[in-house]
Amino acid sequence: MGFSHFSSAAVTAVALLSTFSEGLPAGLMSRVRRDDSLKFDFGGTKVRGVNLGGWFVLEPWITPSIFEATPSNVVDEYTFCQTLGSSEATSRLESHWSSWITEGDFAEMKSIGINFVRVPIGYWSVSPLSGEPYVQGAYDWLGKSLDWANSQGIKVMIDLHGAPGSQNGFDNSGRKGSIDWTQGSTVAQTITALNKIRDDHASHPAVAAIELVNEPMGSALDMDTVRQFYMDGWGNLESSNVAITFHDAFEGVNSWNDWGSGMWNLLLDTHHYQVFDSGTLALGVGAHVSTACAFGESMTTNNKWTIAGEWSGAMTDCAQWLNGRGIGARYDGTYSGSSYIGSCSGKYSGTVAGLGDADYQNIKSFISAQISAFEEADGWIFWCWKNEAAPEWHFQNLTAAGMVPQPLSSASGC
Repeated sequence: MGFSHFSSAAVTAVALLSTFSEGLPAGLMSRVRRDDSLKFDFGGTKVRGVNLGGWFVLEPWITPSIFEATPSNVVDEYTFCQTLGSSEATSRLESHWSSWITEGDFAEMKSIGINFVRVPIGYWSVSPLSGEPYVQGAYDWLGKSLDWANSQGIKVMIDLHGAPGSQNGFDNSGRKGSIDWTQGSTVAQTITALNKIRDDHASHPAVAAIELVNEPMGSALDMDTVRQFYMDGWGNLESSNVAITFHDAFEGVNSWNDWGSGMWNLLLDTHHYQVFDSGTLALGVGAHVSTACAFGESMTTNNKWTIAGEWSGAMTDCAQWLNGRGIGARYDGTYSGSSYIGSCSGKYSGTVAGLGDADYQNIKSFISAQISAFEEADGWIFWCWKNEAAPEWHFQNLTAAGMVPQPLSSASGC
């Protein structure tokens, strides 16, 4: 895309480096810092992180108890707030925000080698829109979390996980259903939220990255509009001393190498799960490992810093409500249209300690291989630090059980 498509801020920024970038291979500038002002040595030090999922953006499978205490029509944060009303929703969410992640979690993360956290938050907590039922308070806790991270020397990626209109229709966008992001004023509203995050938090010593939006569903969106949004978002953040993070929009991990010329401090976030189609679910552990290793190798061919910003130890989709509240699993055939592959016993709702010996060894091997694969590129951020009853996804307990390599640099398998 030519410079005529950049925002005025982006054009000005690109002009600053026009002389420096002359003669560099296409796309290389994306891996180059403008100066030494970034707060993390991307490309030099591996990102070893965890996602604080389910804290500021509700997901039924991460905290099923919150949803079990509501009528069955409550499937996401929007319907949670809409159904309970402002007062009750605020009361329940404040109780959750104040207890789900605490300062002690950051000390524990530091002790096991974590140097990064990705903190998902919805636009509604940053720049709420009139007429929507969401309640406020999460943004204040975000500010506290930055100080907690900084006290442990942990860096933070603030991830705009939900965009106005929903960028993917997933419950984790805040509102499950249609994909209406890019319609009407939704892109401008997203930029407003990002600019507030920038103004409030980009200068914080812990904030090393800001993600423009999580998982936009490229196949359902006009990708020219998505690319324009990414460029405009970059133009607004390029002088903020953070890595400007963008998701691959499910277009493929190597699909962005021809984009971003003349832009710097770009970090590509790609998500690698092997549980959302029946063909992959039918693989044995060896094939799961091989698939992860091949994915890690493909990450290394990018001309931008690239991390696996979401992944897990799961080789099944058994976790209760992983596919949505009231929806079953492909693995055991309870998902509509699927066929039985294996039992979800111990993984539908269970604990790491309750896993059988075979699951223990297989998940342990899978996690180690993925870490080694993703560190062939620039690192990883596991989804997620904790949850109530999904053992394949619980980094805190998987580590305590000896299923995550310690030290993390000892990971092998690829």
